[in-house]
Amino acid sequence: MDGVLKLYFGESNQPTPDYIKRAAKEALDSGYTFYTENAGLLSLREALAAYYQRLQAVTLDPLREIVVTASGVQALNVAIRCTLDPGDEALVLTPAWPNGASIVAMSNARPIELAHVLREGRYEIDWAALEANVTERTKLLVYTSPSNPLGWTATLDDQQRLLDFARRHNLWLLADEVYDRLWYEGADLGDPVPSILRLATRDDAVIVVQSFSKTYCMTGWRVGWIITRADLAAKATQLNEFIISHAPSFTQKAAETALEHGEPEIRTMLERLKANRDLCLSALATMPGLTTPQPDGAFYLFPKVEGLTDSFAFCRQLLQETRVGLAPGVAFGAGGEGSIRICYAADRSVLEPAMERLSAFLAKR
Repeated sequence: MDGVLKLYFGESNQPTPDYIKRAAKEALDSGYTFYTENAGLLSLREALAAYYQRLQAVTLDPLREIVVTASGVQALNVAIRCTLDPGDEALVLTPAWPNGASIVAMSNARPIELAHVLREGRYEIDWAALEANVTERTKLLVYTSPSNPLGWTATLDDQQRLLDFARRHNLWLLADEVYDRLWYEGADLGDPVPSILRLATRDDAVIVVQSFSKTYCMTGWRVGWIITRADLAAKATQLNEFIISHAPSFTQKAAETALEHGEPEIRTMLERLKANRDLCLSALATMPGLTTPQPDGAFYLFPKVEGLTDSFAFCRQLLQETRVGLAPGVAFGAGGEGSIRICYAADRSVLEPAMERLSAFLAKR
């Protein structure tokens, strides 16, 4: 359809910064067109270790605990396939990007989706449901912080309770931290969300999956990483061989440059995103029948629509009648139905008319 105001995607409409593109060109000219190690270039793994030391005060072994992947979703795929056998079960906190639960199912395991609960304007983990659903087949617990689509961010208390739960039940704990730099509640704008790695020991059964896509506007570049215990990292490295061999060598070099020089760009992006978030929150607050929790991170809003039982039909009708494209909440698993996801990483020239059209559409319901 022509003329659609696209707020259904999960990426910024800002292009990759020029300094990263220049680094990729220089890498090509320097001969980075050959195979790398399955775990990725050691220079990138060392840069990632330095990044975590600087921003999270976490010491990592780049040789044994970091694996570079061809995107965040490939990091999820490798991590999940390394932890689950056919017939196993995985607890997945939702609403969430559906690929995690789907990869569990593709591994011939069973995803158990446990919805966050909305209390006093904030989403919370349903701890009683977690305890009620763990069985002898449960091997993995997956959560996302900051969350796509909720914008919810786990508190330090949440992280400690999740870690204690995983330890008590002998589970792998997988934290999707792809949006960790897109956070508005730090002491300074640009501070990362504290990683679960700050609380975990290097012997804990903890996996962090990450990506360059969101923080550095590198969605098309396909570079991500896994941080985990040395034994699982070794298996993930072996599995990389059979899925992708390794991430592209020249994009890995560009990713090193992103880590080294990206901080000013990140702050500028966050200032824009926070302003966009506040613009949309103000607009949504005036619309009838909406409850919109304020997100702490990522670049999504997840308004709950009063009386809505078919979010797919709602978004289809909105698209056909107003040319505004939103994502239906049902796409994000248990707890998502009845809500809609709005990505506010677009330009004001898209957001402002989209809010006006959504308001007019809701007024006619």
